Amino acid sequence: MRRIKIFDTTLRDGEQSPGIALRPSEKAAIAGALERLRVDVIEAGFAASSPGDYEGVAAVAAAVTEGTVASLARTTEGDIDAAAFALRPAPRSRIHVFVATSALHMERKLGLTPEEVLERVSWSVDYASSRADEVEFSAEDATRSDREFLAEVCRRAVEAGATVVNLPDTVGYTTPPEYFQLFEDVRSLCPALDDVELSVHCHDDLGLAVANSLAGVAAGATQVECTVNGIGERAGNAALEEIVMALRVRADVYGAETGIDPGSIRHASSLVSELTGYAVQRNKAIVGANAFAHEAGIHQDGMLKDAATYQIIDPAELGLAMTLPLGKHSGRHAFVRACHDAGLRFEPGDLDAAFRRFKALADAGRPVSLADVFEGVNA
Repeated sequence: MRRIKIFDTTLRDGEQSPGIALRPSEKAAIAGALERLRVDVIEAGFAASSPGDYEGVAAVAAAVTEGTVASLARTTEGDIDAAAFALRPAPRSRIHVFVATSALHMERKLGLTPEEVLERVSWSVDYASSRADEVEFSAEDATRSDREFLAEVCRRAVEAGATVVNLPDTVGYTTPPEYFQLFEDVRSLCPALDDVELSVHCHDDLGLAVANSLAGVAAGATQVECTVNGIGERAGNAALEEIVMALRVRADVYGAETGIDPGSIRHASSLVSELTGYAVQRNKAIVGANAFAHEAGIHQDGMLKDAATYQIIDPAELGLAMTLPLGKHSGRHAFVRACHDAGLRFEPGDLDAAFRRFKALADAGRPVSLADVFEGVNA
């Protein structure tokens, strides 16, 4: 079984969500939850971006007791130095150097030629290697980059000392088959990638971040970059909890596992939601309020007979429980179960009448409780 490392970027890419500004103490608190989750790498921020983010990276580096703490850096001496200084308290440090490699970004954003980008890659990775325990290199906008050029960028990064190479789908543009093929092609063109960690980092602009990340794993990636609750730039990043549980539930397909403790996912999700102010949508996979709730009568009947009929994850693994909420789609079996659990006892005829009252109230389009059903009725 392959071991996939989880690189959590909640505190860097996740914090780049509009309106989020975590204080250093809040970053440290989330880092504690991520340690309990057993993530492999915590990207604490972008130290050179602001004094506050520098302090945040330093706070996380001081709070973490094991594992690796990373800081993002552009290919400049100032960025790399800021990252190195902020990471000094970390048990293990990683400088995450990035530069754009697509023609669009190189020409329109950076104003650099391909050769100038290659020179920056070689210099910055070599310099960062002397300033931290590990260096990760990311080819920004890799999925819209020329593949032969991208392979040469990767070769230069590995040659200069990168221990991890990331091929990100920066703007959420690719599809799973395309991303799989990108990894196949670049690995073929750059055999040196077989000697380093290969990473995926996907955005959710087309709702494909998790699917694309899993495609990268299938193509040989050994690290996934993700965020708790999927927060991040624009439509967000691949959600950590979805990646972890997909690999866990479908180990038969991916032949891979992580070191994440599923029982700590709920706490991390709740803490991130509380400190960022970003609510978790009810229908969010794994951590949403409805993730293990079954209202439809046919589903409820199946669940009461065997949970495997409509549930592919045991919620107890996550410290959660399956629920059978009563609503207009609920069936008689779930209603009887709810009454029994509430300690209500009555004759069959009374039960029939109660179920009819329940259905009438539910069809009115408002939440219904057993108290509503039995109000003014001796049961």
